[in-house]
Amino acid sequence: MLFTEEWLRQYVNPQLSTDELAETLTMAGLEVEEVTSVAPAFTGVVVAEVLTCRDHENSDHLHVCEVNAGTGEVLQIVCGAPNVRAGIKVACATIGAVLPGDFKIKKSKLRGVVSMGMLCSARELGTSEDHNGIWILPDDAPIGMSIREYAHLDDARIEIKLTPNRGDALSVVGVARDLHAVTGAPLTLPSMEAVAPTCECRLPVKVEAPDLCGRFTGRVIRGLNAKAETPQWMRDRLERAGLRHISALVDISNYVMLEQGRPTHFFDMAKLIADHLTVRWARKGEKLTLLNETTVDLDPYYGVVCDGDKPSCIAGIMGGEESSISEETTDLFIEAAFWHQTAIQGRCRRLNFSTDAAYRFERGVDFGTNAEHMEYITRLVLEICGTDATRVGPVDDQIVNLPERKPVTMRVARCLKVVGMDIPVEAMHNTFTRLGFQYTFDGEAFTVQAPTHRFDIEIEEDLIEEVARLYGYEKLSDRPPLARIAMKSPKEATRNAHTLRREMAVLGYQELINFSFVPEAWEKDFAGNEEPIRLLNPIASQLSVMRTQLIGGLVDILKYNLNRKAERVRVFELGRVFFPDPAVLDGPWSVKGVRQPSHIAGLAYGTANDVQWSVEARRVDFYDVKGDVERLVAPLKARFVKETFPGLHPGRSAAIYIGEKRVGFIGELHPKVVHDYDLPHAPIVFEVEVDPLLMLSLPKYTPVSKFQPMRRDIAVVVPADFEVQKLFDVVSEGQLADARLGALTSFELFDLYRPKTEDGANEKSLAFSVELNAFGEEALNDLEADGTMRALVEVLERAGARLRG
Repeated sequence: MLFTEEWLRQYVNPQLSTDELAETLTMAGLEVEEVTSVAPAFTGVVVAEVLTCRDHENSDHLHVCEVNAGTGEVLQIVCGAPNVRAGIKVACATIGAVLPGDFKIKKSKLRGVVSMGMLCSARELGTSEDHNGIWILPDDAPIGMSIREYAHLDDARIEIKLTPNRGDALSVVGVARDLHAVTGAPLTLPSMEAVAPTCECRLPVKVEAPDLCGRFTGRVIRGLNAKAETPQWMRDRLERAGLRHISALVDISNYVMLEQGRPTHFFDMAKLIADHLTVRWARKGEKLTLLNETTVDLDPYYGVVCDGDKPSCIAGIMGGEESSISEETTDLFIEAAFWHQTAIQGRCRRLNFSTDAAYRFERGVDFGTNAEHMEYITRLVLEICGTDATRVGPVDDQIVNLPERKPVTMRVARCLKVVGMDIPVEAMHNTFTRLGFQYTFDGEAFTVQAPTHRFDIEIEEDLIEEVARLYGYEKLSDRPPLARIAMKSPKEATRNAHTLRREMAVLGYQELINFSFVPEAWEKDFAGNEEPIRLLNPIASQLSVMRTQLIGGLVDILKYNLNRKAERVRVFELGRVFFPDPAVLDGPWSVKGVRQPSHIAGLAYGTANDVQWSVEARRVDFYDVKGDVERLVAPLKARFVKETFPGLHPGRSAAIYIGEKRVGFIGELHPKVVHDYDLPHAPIVFEVEVDPLLMLSLPKYTPVSKFQPMRRDIAVVVPADFEVQKLFDVVSEGQLADARLGALTSFELFDLYRPKTEDGANEKSLAFSVELNAFGEEALNDLEADGTMRALVEVLERAGARLRG
């Protein structure tokens, strides 16, 4: 919200400096982001009158002017502006003036003619971007007066940042109300005196959607002069609030929106075909060309105001091109409707543009002053664009479905407990009185009826906040907590999620934090999920669903880095994913129907190692990332079982198990996904549930053998598609079931060989290194070692392997 200090002080003028005013607004909850001057520093520029103007003899574009700047003598000034002429008032920089950018005005000669100053444009003085010519002032501008004083260029431009619940402060009057409540300075609001109708001109309006429009106020005005000039004071206020001048009627509408917080819409009655307007929800297949020349495909998500039954504008957002006003408009229909917040929220995001009107309706516009604001805007239209032939119809005010505002109770004791400070009851009375709240007090509690412009007053805590901010947040005492502090040691059999983050960082991965809402295509590509949880009001149209996987975000960041010439990327994310689950109930950390487990996912791309002279460069592969996963889950033991997953290469992916529970997956991206996402090579990715990794077994003491270990090798033959993990599993089970394997301390694969057989058998040979040792008082002898090896062969044969000859 942007406005000028002069505009605000017209309604409430506390005895505060500009800095004090900004601080007061900030401490009242209307955070002032920036205070800037309307114009940059300059000196020596005054109001002057051009007495004569003739063409320069030695130039085809310069003019020689005689100027009265109030100095007692006529100044000769050479000017090149195309709009300079005799009889106009201008901004004149006299000799010695210093313009923005430290540009000093001196006596000079232009094409042989002496120039005793400079006639300035608005852009040269830093007041606007208009550089079509010199700045022409109104005829009543006093000659010789400083232009800074005349045009209020020492005024301050104030920008405030509002929280979404304070839609009432999206107007100068709204800010003035709050400043009055905080400082107690008198509040003077614009007159809303009724304008008597001079004809019975009406345009009937049918409201068919009460859930869209709660109140519709309209008025017909005929015989206007739309070519009239917007008053300079109004143009200045609009431009300094960030809105450009368009035409008198548009400027009036914008001015009332900024001043009163009331968005309105003007229809050119000559362009309306039907004899009535209809307010309804749009129908699928309808189209509308808007004022910004965008053609929108409508559907029942949007509300529309129709010319008869043909959509003419999108309710609360933007008008249509066909019924728009212009300088040729003479007959006008003014609409000042109240659109329900829920009927406007989210629509602009889907349209991919926003408007000032929609921004206000989304946050709530006062539904109790439609008729008064209609009288106010009527008076402005008549004062600026009225003619002798102007006729004004009566106000047509239809109240259809207004929000129900229930009284809110605030207990004094509760207020003191929440704020933590003794606030006098008298201060609470003053708060509600200054804010214009109607209330009763029974000695223990206030029962408050909030005004129609305050949509944020719904519960007791809202009233407590009003009391605290008007009493003064700065009065809250700084008291340190007095509770005893005791350090709690973590359970030995657990670890926290941050431990996993540290381990990933040690492995060379960088952490990402992505949005939990993602494009729907990611869910289909990386999770095979056709029915993700959809957002009712996404922050961006493409971020429309909740994620069930983290891989999409990692791939997106990979593309971002590849586009910036990164060659080796290691990234990970630890965050929540979201699954529909009817069994989940509402709770402090849960949402009904949604399961939200934490996952950790990683992506590796590029070379396996940083470039160095002693290691040959090679691309990262499945086994590199498999090793990273094993490091991540340690001291837990991960098993990898061949499985296929959406988005992964079917022959280069596996499920990750901890014990008998499948906790995640690992693999190379599917070639189709790699192609669709424009990746030069396939990265290796993994994703694992976090909770199973946090529970550890307690450390157990294992004695160290005092004897030297005995090492032997064993080679077995298995079918080519046989999974080696099965052999490791049966050996681990055999150690528990067969005492003869008690001496086995290590069983590791060290070689893989695929022999070429004459009979064409498709087999492979696996060679294992076996380590044996004794933990008693005597060393392991050859006889015992041979028995252990025989038992090991039996276990392997039962699993489908045979000893290699």
